[in-house]
Amino acid sequence: MNIMHKRPTFGVIIGTRNFFNDRLALSARSQILAQFTALNYDVRILPVDATKSGAVETREDARRYARYFGEHRDAIDGIVVVLPNFGDELGIVQTLEMANLRVPVLVQACNDDNDKVSVTERRDAFCGKFSVCNNLYQYGIPFTDTTSHTSDLDSDEFRADLRRFAGICRTVKGLKTARIGAIGARTAPFQTVRCSEKLLQASGITVITVDLSEILAAAQRLDADAADVKTKLAAIEGYGVIASHIKRDNVIKQARLSVAIDHWMAANECDASCIQCWTSVQDNYGCATCLSMSMMGQALMPSACEVDIAGAVSMYALLLASGHPPALLDWNNNFARDADKCVCTHCGNFPKDFLGVIPQISELDVLGETIGREKCFGAVKGKVAAGPMSFLRVSTDDRNGTIRSYFGEGAFTDDPYGMDGGIAVTQVADLRGLLRHICRYGFEHHVAMVRGHYADVVEEALSTYLSWTIYRHPSPAIGLPGSLTRA
Repeated sequence: MNIMHKRPTFGVIIGTRNFFNDRLALSARSQILAQFTALNYDVRILPVDATKSGAVETREDARRYARYFGEHRDAIDGIVVVLPNFGDELGIVQTLEMANLRVPVLVQACNDDNDKVSVTERRDAFCGKFSVCNNLYQYGIPFTDTTSHTSDLDSDEFRADLRRFAGICRTVKGLKTARIGAIGARTAPFQTVRCSEKLLQASGITVITVDLSEILAAAQRLDADAADVKTKLAAIEGYGVIASHIKRDNVIKQARLSVAIDHWMAANECDASCIQCWTSVQDNYGCATCLSMSMMGQALMPSACEVDIAGAVSMYALLLASGHPPALLDWNNNFARDADKCVCTHCGNFPKDFLGVIPQISELDVLGETIGREKCFGAVKGKVAAGPMSFLRVSTDDRNGTIRSYFGEGAFTDDPYGMDGGIAVTQVADLRGLLRHICRYGFEHHVAMVRGHYADVVEEALSTYLSWTIYRHPSPAIGLPGSLTRA
């Protein structure tokens, strides 16, 4: 099952100490399960009578839970630790150590109420959380904190923490098992997108290659009357507005190419791809790859230009973090003399939902003028609608043997701009500082972007759980300074 279509599944550990009221642990169980039900998340937790008050305290409790979690290893995406009271830090850390799931861990502690601090009502979870986190640190078990040090299990704030944690878990799990299809050879002039497959593999990311000739030959073998070609043709015709001068034969050619790529992606169980998008496919087959790539992205299978493998990883990470189709863009033009705005573009492979408007579908412009428009059909064009956005670039630093990234948040604006193709007028606070960082550390000119703000999820997944070197660009909207973290 595609990870984007899987319901998040969490193991739950409720910690307790025997001199606290059992009612606190029982109430916490009911509240956390209610939150998961409201969010439509799956839960793995032992029956309430499996341990005293259904919580974890003793080593035997830890052993039972570790065995149970081990039986559900393949289903569990993350562990949520709930402290309705001070809790027993050894019971919790021993559960995680014995289960050895290697998934993200969220640590929550419940609020005390000022009028409920008697011997039978007090929680002391505020203090107990320090002991739990201390032991997790000692054991080398990475974990995620909640927004507030303590919170109410039935609160909107904690529900938002669970949603964020679900995104973190999906991002970590997805990247650790990612399969990236590299279709065709890197275009010779684009040394900028070279990367290390070995460094990616060390984080669990596998690259599967195929010669472009195999895809083109498969497309040429397809009958225009084949059922899957007809289905793809109908999808293309409903995807946007095809320019009236485009010949139907060119649309059919695009449909056959899309089907050939789809078949190869499915056969190789790829999650994302990058494609040799110029000029071999135009010269040797007769259409662009952009529309095929746009439609894959819309179907939550991102596709990067110019065999940019690390760019495809960047796109896939944003998809996992957000659940929305990302795009790969060039940092391309200054916007007049506005220091915090620039123009990001690509020829025409943005997914429809990323654009936020109904796209126009015609030929590539720059390449069309150079090699002939008749063999360049398949460009998806439009100006990206205004709204919040997040950006991310993952790169392999081969000189230092690490994977590194920069990311942050900004916005697409509604400023007009008279350029053809896929156009996004982009605003980022202290853009000059970001561009300086990109230049200084040798990052590529490509950047992945997605609609909405998801930098918190990206930061936690890449830094805490994947141990990549990160730079988070400052954003006044969230009041955070920029930070460079080295693994």
